[in-house]
Amino acid sequence: MKKASSLKIGISGVRGILGDSLTPQLAAALAQAFGAYLGGGPVVVGRDARASGEMIGQAVLAGLLSVGCQPVEIGIAPIPSFLFYVKDARAGGGISVTASHNPKEWNGLKFAGREGLYLSPPQTEEFLDLYHQGEFPLVPADRLKAVKTESRALEPHLRKILGAVEAGRIRERKFKVVIDCNNGAGAVLAPRLLEALGCEAVRLNADPSGEFAHDPEPLPENIGGLCRAVAEHAADVGFVQDADADRLAVVDETGRPIGEELTLAVAARYVLGRKPGPIVCNLSSSRAMDDIARSAGVPCLRSKIGEVNVVEKLLAAEPRAVIGGEGNGGVIYPEVHPCRDSFTAMALILEAMAAAGRTISELARDIPPYVMIKDRIPGSAEQAHRLVHLLKKRYEGKAKTNILDGLKVDFPDHWIHIRPSNTEPVIRILAEARAEEAARRAIEALKAEIADLQRKR
Repeated sequence: MKKASSLKIGISGVRGILGDSLTPQLAAALAQAFGAYLGGGPVVVGRDARASGEMIGQAVLAGLLSVGCQPVEIGIAPIPSFLFYVKDARAGGGISVTASHNPKEWNGLKFAGREGLYLSPPQTEEFLDLYHQGEFPLVPADRLKAVKTESRALEPHLRKILGAVEAGRIRERKFKVVIDCNNGAGAVLAPRLLEALGCEAVRLNADPSGEFAHDPEPLPENIGGLCRAVAEHAADVGFVQDADADRLAVVDETGRPIGEELTLAVAARYVLGRKPGPIVCNLSSSRAMDDIARSAGVPCLRSKIGEVNVVEKLLAAEPRAVIGGEGNGGVIYPEVHPCRDSFTAMALILEAMAAAGRTISELARDIPPYVMIKDRIPGSAEQAHRLVHLLKKRYEGKAKTNILDGLKVDFPDHWIHIRPSNTEPVIRILAEARAEEAARRAIEALKAEIADLQRKR
């Protein structure tokens, strides 16, 4: 029997290693359950550029057809464009075949409701309950629908972005931008957006083949090619997307990656300068977000990790939140659509540069400086919860603890955070401080405590 340890099912959808924990049979059954949950009707089906997407996508189509749904296939589509189209087309929901930033041997499914938003935890629980029951309302042959295709599904999203920013101001600057799509889904839209904004777009890995030129997670250690290209082309800025284009990392004009945390921070600081209001980010995002909000005289609201949790808090905020996101490069700008959106993030950063007449490195220096170290150790969600329970006991009375999502411990000069991953079979550990040495000491101390607790089991 094959192992199923790589399968992750939760608020971020379903992800697994192809042929191990993720199979066409599983994809078809999940699509059947989702179609039954929606009660039929039109369902948008998109995918990222991975080679396995065609196979898994066909299984999804078969599952939806079998329960009487009307699939609307849009082909390779970035996640933010897919979500926008689900709402714009007034579909009952949507399934995107994607594993986001996971390596190419992975694939998965993300599920959206009629508003173009991921299912909330209660909705996910209801849908997965149908899946686990395994009894789906199959329709007879005379009630099967034909699959529809839509070739212009990206257009509504592109038009919305161009209408939400000061496109004319950006065009006046004629920025030179190196865009690294890593041969992922972003390649079908990113160059078009930049050219529509009057930029000279130097394309890097812009073939939506799914043959990733580097690890799909847009971390500094994975984007050396982009850094060199920005310097070689004397570009104003470099952008890199993850595989399904909901996350954005930025390289400054010197070829230096400014870090994923600053993608959201730079965008938030600019938006707050135009329209003050609450901002929302997750528990692991940088303290810089609190500093930016404090300077603007607005609250910074924190949510559990996961886009759906940030969006839920963002939409519930009173007064209305003006921007939100996650420190992994995921900017959520509700003026376009309440989802993580690398394309809107690019447009906002370019507008910030144009409005201030400053370089991206100068804008980055305006952000209060912090250093965050992100690490991981092997482990299941159950092991993570056990460690959280034991560590909470150790820290009670010594520092401020927060168990909203795993365990976050706030000290005056730094914080640490441990939690199970929503997307991979690992335990994530993070630390942030004003200086790199302090952050590294904090994370090494946390890892030592974890090792000590594991020895005492």
